[in-house]
Amino acid sequence: MEDAVKAPLSKAGEAAAEIKVAPNGIHVNGETSRWTPSSWTTKPIKQDVIYEDRAAVSKALAKLERCPPIVTPTEICKLKERLRDVALGKAFLLQGGDCAELFDYCNSNMIESKIKLLLQMSLVLIYGAGKPVVRIARMAGQFAKPRSSPTEQYNGRTITAFRGDNINGYDPEERAPDPSRLVSAYFHSAATSNYIRASLSSGIADLHSPLDWELGHVKEEGIKAKYETIVNSITESLSFMKTVGADTAASGLETVELYTSHEGLLLEYEQSLTRHLQTSPSPHHHHHPQGLTNGTHPSSPPEETKQYYNTSAHFLWIGDRTRQPDGAHIEYFRGIANPIGLKIGPSMPAADIVPLLDLLNPDHEIGKITLITRYGASAIASLLPAHIAAVQASPHAGTVIWQCDPMHGNTRSTPTGVKTRHFENILSEVGDAMRIHKDMGGFLGGVHLELTGEAVTECVGGSEGLEEGDLEGGGYKSFCDPRLNEKQALELAFLVAGGFRKG
Repeated sequence: MEDAVKAPLSKAGEAAAEIKVAPNGIHVNGETSRWTPSSWTTKPIKQDVIYEDRAAVSKALAKLERCPPIVTPTEICKLKERLRDVALGKAFLLQGGDCAELFDYCNSNMIESKIKLLLQMSLVLIYGAGKPVVRIARMAGQFAKPRSSPTEQYNGRTITAFRGDNINGYDPEERAPDPSRLVSAYFHSAATSNYIRASLSSGIADLHSPLDWELGHVKEEGIKAKYETIVNSITESLSFMKTVGADTAASGLETVELYTSHEGLLLEYEQSLTRHLQTSPSPHHHHHPQGLTNGTHPSSPPEETKQYYNTSAHFLWIGDRTRQPDGAHIEYFRGIANPIGLKIGPSMPAADIVPLLDLLNPDHEIGKITLITRYGASAIASLLPAHIAAVQASPHAGTVIWQCDPMHGNTRSTPTGVKTRHFENILSEVGDAMRIHKDMGGFLGGVHLELTGEAVTECVGGSEGLEEGDLEGGGYKSFCDPRLNEKQALELAFLVAGGFRKG
């Protein structure tokens, strides 16, 4: 037991630990074409975190390297199959959750409320789009946030900005980066993932009793009536299936798939949970039926049966501030087998998109890359068409998922300095994205939302008529960016569904 506790840090871990205490964030210069989980340490890095105590960093990373995966290659490969369908227009992607999770969010009520909200929204979108919905939660690891400034003013003094619970504390006296928080982040993520799995397997999403899905704080009668219409439609369909004998345990009506995701910002953490593991066979590469598992695969597996998986989440994305082609984040992400998101904002020249896709998806795997566009309602019409055209004219045409993030480009501050977002701008950007993709011969593949199942007041507008003055009433709970509350999120789902049904 003593040997296990003092197990040494791997060489890759040592490389990561070394640069995490580099003075002034200076990193080793070097070029390499061979990818390893630590080859990012030879590249310049943005949004870095520098710790004071090398021994504490090494201890934290060594612990993470010994911890078991939070997700498995089988789950990741299943998501890749689902995302392939999204890229081909056979499914729609719904991704949502907190701007930045706090460790305190790891409790049953908050986890259940987000699960229920995503499931309710997916029901509405299935009804509107007439196709399956792939659900990915911004949960179980979405702790760190990039910041525009590393410091902020507090009571006349300069302090380190709050970077997320896995880096430092929100309390001004806890702003020094603490590597032990990386280990805490792992266990909070694992506990959240465990409860998600337990809730789903225990029937939280059982469509045999959809009316058991409490609507919570949704009191708007119009929204509730529309939701109940959809639920009644599903209930009638289930009754019909039961009548004809199709109502069986194997029908998939008792549970749903829900995958986890976060921004891959802290590469020392991501590297520590990157494992070389057996690849789950894909029906698109082998000729045996998809249902054959647990040792019933053909006796001659493909020659390349292991890949590097990030086992901290099923899906990770690269932020708008860390997507430099020669940077550490692109270097790390180009080597993992997980599906990847890439944020694209107004600062992205159209000419830069295809070179990034070449680095991240050189084999043109369908559904591997999700392009998450975040322009703002006033800018999308002038920016999105050129970005679409660049991809359409490349070998990556037809391989990517176009996902609209209508949140980040629409953040505004009130005269009193409170950050908020207007519901009408959020809806407008989604609507414009749907129209532009259709006009250019394609389709919007998904939406990426910051939302919560709580009755917060952070975004203004919507049928509830929230105004900026309402933000001061105690309902503003976010420590980072404003989120849609349950009512606003459901209303957005209904409106997007309406856009689908109108064609």
